[in-house]
Amino acid sequence: MVREGFSPRYTMMTLMGLHRLEEAGGESAIDIQSALQALLSNLDWIKDIGDLGVLLWTCALVAPERLRELEGRIELDTALLRYRSAKRGVTMELAWFLTGLSNWALACPEKLPRLRNLAFRTFAMIMKNRGEQGFFGHLSRGARIEGTIRGRIGSFADQVYPIYAFTRFSQAYQEESAMEAALLCARGICGEQGSLGQWWWHYDSVRGRVLEGYPVFSVHQHAMGPMVLFALGEATQNDFTPWIYRGLKWINADNELSFDMEDDAAQVIWRCQFRPTSQVRTYLKAAFSGWSAEAPYSAKKDLKVLFECRPYELGWLLYAFAGRAGLRSSGERPVAAGENRGHRIAAQETPTSGKRRS
Repeated sequence: MVREGFSPRYTMMTLMGLHRLEEAGGESAIDIQSALQALLSNLDWIKDIGDLGVLLWTCALVAPERLRELEGRIELDTALLRYRSAKRGVTMELAWFLTGLSNWALACPEKLPRLRNLAFRTFAMIMKNRGEQGFFGHLSRGARIEGTIRGRIGSFADQVYPIYAFTRFSQAYQEESAMEAALLCARGICGEQGSLGQWWWHYDSVRGRVLEGYPVFSVHQHAMGPMVLFALGEATQNDFTPWIYRGLKWINADNELSFDMEDDAAQVIWRCQFRPTSQVRTYLKAAFSGWSAEAPYSAKKDLKVLFECRPYELGWLLYAFAGRAGLRSSGERPVAAGENRGHRIAAQETPTSGKRRS
């Protein structure tokens, strides 16, 4: 195993997972507050709106008492104007920022009026990247040539993080349209889930369908998919568990390669199953030549396992599942995800082969 790099972003996501573990009665081997203090001691690592959003999200959950001090250091009111990812309208980064603002408002209700305008502006920016069928593109289609090529195509992360952000935003500000958009997107990804429970990789927000299936990432299967669908399901009393647990089965050899992605000896879950493809070619074909409904996005040819694991993958796993035992003991049966309740509903990277990495 080769340790590689340092990521404040991954650190924060891991801390939130460990915090959930401690809340559930478990014990973290890492001192969460010391690690957070190291991040807060110097904020020069904040390079974009996503970094700031995840920091607000982390503080709101792990140490809400630190938010007052942090507010005086981050120039919050100009955040959407200062950072390049905000100016380009990058969906995932803006969703993290909206999640941070919403969790801050929920943790400190006296801040609801202070954060309201900024939260609604961020929500509106993300909604501009949404197609009629409910899927989100990666960034604003008005972002020059890049927006023309990439704007309409969203990754799985570009779907799930807005679902989570809109859920929390709606809970903070009772914005019905946000919850409705979250439900539409969630039902969309569930409707497109693969026969082996795969959460597919790229979605065409204009045509409302899967564009490219691979890589299939383990973190989507065991963490990101479950954590947002659990949160949305509990907020709206919809039951997404059939799709959540179908996706989990993919991890343990019930997948294309019959390979167990959970490696007990290495104490990791390997990152993904992928095949070498040109992402640029995918974007160009979708933008300029159209994409056949019969595109073989789920073809299993030439698949390989990427032997890499990043800390946030396990952090989000804890965030999704720590403390879930007994949550459904009340006996209330959720409404199925495809049903209408009839009342108010308040950067990704291309994988590469190489040494096993953690």
